[in-house]
Amino acid sequence: MTALEPDVEDLLRMLAPQVLGVLTRRYGNFAAAEDAVQEALLDAAAQWPDEGLPRNPRGWLVQVANRRMTEQARSEQARRRREELVAGQVPADRRSAPGADADDEGAQDDTLTLLFLCCHPVLSPASAIALTLRSVGGLTTSEIARAFLVPEATMGQRISRAKQRIKSSGVPFRMPDAAEWPARLDAVLHVLYLIYNEGYASSTGSELRRVELAHEAIRLTRAVHALLPDDAEVAGLLALMLLTEARGPARTGPDGEIVPLAEQDRSRWDADAITEGVALVTAALPSGPVGPYQVQAAITAVHDEAPTAAETDWPQILALYGVLARISDNPLITLNRAVAVAMVDGPAAGLALLADPPPALARHHRLFAVRAHLHELAGDRDAAVADYRAAAHRTASLPERHHLTLRAARLAAQTDGPTPSPHPGAHTSHPSR
Repeated sequence: MTALEPDVEDLLRMLAPQVLGVLTRRYGNFAAAEDAVQEALLDAAAQWPDEGLPRNPRGWLVQVANRRMTEQARSEQARRRREELVAGQVPADRRSAPGADADDEGAQDDTLTLLFLCCHPVLSPASAIALTLRSVGGLTTSEIARAFLVPEATMGQRISRAKQRIKSSGVPFRMPDAAEWPARLDAVLHVLYLIYNEGYASSTGSELRRVELAHEAIRLTRAVHALLPDDAEVAGLLALMLLTEARGPARTGPDGEIVPLAEQDRSRWDADAITEGVALVTAALPSGPVGPYQVQAAITAVHDEAPTAAETDWPQILALYGVLARISDNPLITLNRAVAVAMVDGPAAGLALLADPPPALARHHRLFAVRAHLHELAGDRDAAVADYRAAAHRTASLPERHHLTLRAARLAAQTDGPTPSPHPGAHTSHPSR
């Protein structure tokens, strides 16, 4: 198969859930529709780089995937007809394959409906999130496994079982009634959060950001916010995304290298996105129970509102991380909190928090990156170099690997002189990087 240009790959990733939504609505068979869409994507990946983009890429994919579904339905009908002939039970009236003559419906976007379908209560929260990341977010199984800190084989089995559960349950393809939203909302928000994270800081490949993926997560979160304008956590998640995405233009240098938060040109940050995000989280915090997305948005707002890195209100950030640690048991929060502790109480205090990491985190590259950062702040260059190299060895992101390797090399070359200035937030694990 011809290697895809990044813009074609991004386009296919963006269109895949929309096409899957059309096919699932039309045929009512999620698992079969996903197989057909995957075949259509393979056809597009093979043809578009050589033949050019079709005039209507989405319609092209719908047509090809629909043809696959029709062929599958006809094959199934032929099999049943053969069985019925043997049994002498062929009906006199035989209808054509369902959906074969349906209109393209190209203007309708079923992605939000697909999102809620994949987060149906018939699935466990973990299975719903994994399936949605695959079907709506377009993430690979390995990328999802890394997000969950589990082996790829385990994640593959989880996604496969989720597809079968959706198929056997006969869940209809429709937007849930308002009364059904609460049962699915936690999974929906978690999925959108993870999709955005992968778009903001890609876990694999040569690009630091996957802009279309991040923008799609923001688009879908806006749609959920429009459905539930009074839900504080929905508003908090949208605020978190906007406040984080505002820094996007300043996160890389001229050659694509990572620019740590403390070194970013803040004049390049998106002031409108920051204003909108701050307004959302300011209104959300007093309006209901405080959840993890609101707290993370508040932390990000403190970073974004600081005129310079030196003026960051680290005591306030540390206090907010204390709140976040009490309401969420995500082990990656410990990494972020350790940086805040180091900035307030010194790097030794931050390192103490990481002395006994949970098993899921023990071999994660971000643990080594944060530890390296804190050793660097403490002036322990040898320990910092060792941990930077260990982190670089463990990450699958090429820009991050280059950044970590370069930091290790620069520190290793220093024999005298003061410890380099700190880079708060350079290796934090949520999107406030």
